[in-house]
Order: sequence, then C-alpha cells, then structure tokens
Amino acid sequence: MTRIRDVVQKALASGYLTLEAENQLRHLLTTRYDLEDLNAFMTLQEAAMNGKVKQESRERCSVK
Repeated sequence: MTRIRDVVQKALASGYLTLEAENQLRHLLTTRYDLEDLNAFMTLQEAAMNGKVKQESRERCSVK
C-alpha cells in the first residue's frame, strides 16, 4: 500500500507534483495515516509554497 510519505518523497525528488499524485494524496488523506505521513505532507506543502515543487494542477489553471 502506498503511503503519503512515498508520494511526497517522489514529488520532492522530482520537484513536480502530478495530477495523479495529487489525487492519490487526496485519497490517502481520507484514510488513517501516522505522524510521519502528516509531517511529510506538511513538508510538501511548504516546498510547493516556496516554489521548490511545481504542481501540474496549477500549471493547467494558468495556461489558457
């Protein structure tokens, strides 16, 4: 089973959060997760806010 921290690690390593990964995170956040997963998710949020990780969903919204 995939964990939040696994999805986050991949996004941090690539610097990119795909739509698929974003949807996977949404699903995983509705299930039981531990503190390590929560901390990983918060790290991803911070990286996205600081521009270290780009989000495919935001890129699609800005291109018209």
